[in-house]
Amino acid sequence: MDRIKTDICIIGAGSGGLSIAAGASQMGASVVLLEGHKMGGDCLNYGCVPSKALIASAKQAYAMGHTGDLGVKAVDPDVDYAAAKDHVHNVIETIAPVDSQERFEGFGVNVIREFGRFISKTEVQAGDTIIEARRFVIATGSGPFVPPIPGLDEVDVYTNENIFDLRTRPDHLIVVGGGPIGMEMAQAHCRLGSKVTVIEGAKAMGKDDPEMAAIVLDKLRTEGVEIIEEAQAERVSKSGEGITVHTSKGDFSGSHLLMAVGRKVNIDKLDLDKAGVTHDRAVKVGADLRSTTNKKVYAVGDAAGGLQFTHVAGYHAGVVIRSMLFGLPRKQKTDHIPWVTYTDPELAQVGLTEAQAKKKFGANVEVVRFPYHENDRAIAEGKTTGLIKVMVVKGKPVGASIVGALAGELIGMWAMAIANKMKMSAIAATVLPYPTVSEINKRAAGAYFSPRLFESATVKRVVGFVQRWLP
Repeated sequence: MDRIKTDICIIGAGSGGLSIAAGASQMGASVVLLEGHKMGGDCLNYGCVPSKALIASAKQAYAMGHTGDLGVKAVDPDVDYAAAKDHVHNVIETIAPVDSQERFEGFGVNVIREFGRFISKTEVQAGDTIIEARRFVIATGSGPFVPPIPGLDEVDVYTNENIFDLRTRPDHLIVVGGGPIGMEMAQAHCRLGSKVTVIEGAKAMGKDDPEMAAIVLDKLRTEGVEIIEEAQAERVSKSGEGITVHTSKGDFSGSHLLMAVGRKVNIDKLDLDKAGVTHDRAVKVGADLRSTTNKKVYAVGDAAGGLQFTHVAGYHAGVVIRSMLFGLPRKQKTDHIPWVTYTDPELAQVGLTEAQAKKKFGANVEVVRFPYHENDRAIAEGKTTGLIKVMVVKGKPVGASIVGALAGELIGMWAMAIANKMKMSAIAATVLPYPTVSEINKRAAGAYFSPRLFESATVKRVVGFVQRWLP
């Protein structure tokens, strides 16, 4: 066995692990990075990057056949499903060098391409190497959860880990799971020419604001996606050349099956008990992202058991670096973390939803709204389906929900406002170029101040006095 002593040993080369490795090594710490599979983790290889690339192909196909009233004749798109998958893999290959072993070795990181497992509270073994470190970071991410539904082991099952390798377009894709991954893949495949049925055991997009989710679901249904809600998958069976999912609301048959019911944190192979690290579905950590039972161990991203987003792992990296490198107390927060479902229209959220804000603040919360169909740029481009809602308490936004074109871009202003405890007046005072969709944010702030200015008897008295007496 080879032995290595280091300051920091990171297990997992996804978003969180790579961010910590790059930052720590460039600031003078010795770093060992362990990765037994692909550099870049789930996001680059199976998640955010390939899914958005496929969505881009699908969006182009849809645009060709739905030109609206813009004076351009619609045509039937000639979709080459295999070529769309080539685009997906070209995108991955283009981004991959940023996450490559060679790049991180250039930073001074000792990259070992083996899975790591704890053999004591201060040691991890990776292949033929034992690493003793002052600090460990568990950044192993998560993978698709496939529930133990009877019959699944008798059929071909796709998840986000292998759907992007499929090169023959499904005639009829059955998607089990109506969350973000399921709905994104459902719409993309429908636009690329597949018949699609989504089966959801509860409510589709059930974690989102129901008013906003309904706008997305109506659009998907209009495009031809069949969405079956309150239909728990009870059994799966082969049906000729296809697959049948048996549910409480009947049987649904198709050619291919995609499971998109959730994620499972990758901690099973870590031997956490040997490290004295308490865990359940994820590592038990405090607000400082340190293990509650072994202070030498941190967990970031999905491994920390909270919100499962790539940008959360990156945010966690900043929290951990401050603690490990500078000894500064730092705690994670979640109220300023945005997330986006990349359907068309997009649905974005930061902070509290309307229901959550009313439950927490009661009558003190004010909800301001502004529709896309009153935005000049949206009108010009024929993208008028959408809405923004901002939840405001004592002049400060505590949450924002946006559904519509570019919602994922628009939510950034509200994420910044909440993170920095800015007031609505800061949004209202921002001058934005005209015409842009981003003016929707400013108009929402205007909707907050309008009744205070235009419906106030006091304001009118002051204005009347000034007009009468001021020369």
